[in-house]
Amino acid sequence: MDMKARETIVNTNSNYYRYSDYSIEQLYEEIGILKEKALKAEQVGNISEVAVNERKMQVAIAYTLNPDDFKDGETYELKMEPGMSFKIDYINGIFAWGRRINLLNEEYEKKEALPISLLGDKK
Repeated sequence: MDMKARETIVNTNSNYYRYSDYSIEQLYEEIGILKEKALKAEQVGNISEVAVNERKMQVAIAYTLNPDDFKDGETYELKMEPGMSFKIDYINGIFAWGRRINLLNEEYEKKEALPISLLGDKK
């Protein structure tokens, strides 16, 4: 894709305020843009910008998934944290609310919300 077409998509996407307003095509384009930004930030050593762009990317990816594929009470592997899993209490939009479970099968007390894109295979 040439730079002019890319700028058009970026400008089109910037007219939206939330990822929920994006089409699937715009989400995939946004994911590509965020991946590029994260790589550039990594190259210059800006670790915080890398983390921000990766988090935005995970949220955008979550909007490409179907929340109905994830069930309350089920446990899923965490993609970014080998050995850790996540037990879902409930789904709210594209976020799964629940608790982490460590390798010893100990459930953490703290309840948190994770984008469903961070959830891997069902355990």
